[in-house]
Amino acid sequence: MLQMVIATVLMMVLFFGIGFILNMLMKTTWFPLYAFIALVIGIIIYGYMGNSSFMSSDESFTIVDVIPAIGGLVGAILSGSAIKALRIRGFKMF
Repeated sequence: MLQMVIATVLMMVLFFGIGFILNMLMKTTWFPLYAFIALVIGIIIYGYMGNSSFMSSDESFTIVDVIPAIGGLVGAILSGSAIKALRIRGFKMF
């Protein structure tokens, strides 16, 4: 349980940091959110393809897999919101 909480916080911080940097460099607000959604869709499609060893044990994603992914999604959303709030207040990055 403790490991799941730590993984969730780490995913949130990781996606917030990467999203914040990408938002500054690419001058887009919601790109990290779109990239996160594309990553999740890619993992799901790859997991359900044929004889892949990724999900070969006939088990679906469990709550331990989903909660850190939701933490990453929250981090991506927060990075877009933070950049948007900074731009409204007049800060310009690069």
